[in-house]
Amino acid sequence: MSYQWLQMRITEENERRQKEANMIERLPQAQEEVRRGMESCVDQYAQKFGPETAELQVTGQRMRLIVREEQNGRLEQRAQVDVTAVTALPGFRIERGGEPLEIVVGILPDQNLYYRDADKYLTMEELTRRILDKALFPKLGE
Repeated sequence: MSYQWLQMRITEENERRQKEANMIERLPQAQEEVRRGMESCVDQYAQKFGPETAELQVTGQRMRLIVREEQNGRLEQRAQVDVTAVTALPGFRIERGGEPLEIVVGILPDQNLYYRDADKYLTMEELTRRILDKALFPKLGE
């Protein structure tokens, strides 16, 4: 005997799995978009405060921002932010020394990517600010 509810749920699950597979396939593209946004911000910061004050390192699925500040005539690391692509979300886990922030990445009907923090959709400007602001400007507050 075939149950209608079961067939509907099978169809829904099949669509969910396909959507998830598509997003995981696009996660490297999302990582590249975020990398370009972060790199632009870090470059502007380094131009203003010195080339060694901020550095973006990219290794596999992780991006690490290292911020340095002059203390006693030497540049000392002041902050570090790790942004890691996580297929289980799918999205990014951002660790800034406190509680991690998780950003979900999805695909819009027009095949563009979106970024979401809990229930708030983020532009690239908002996303880069959430990632970088506290590390680059800790004394300015929010």
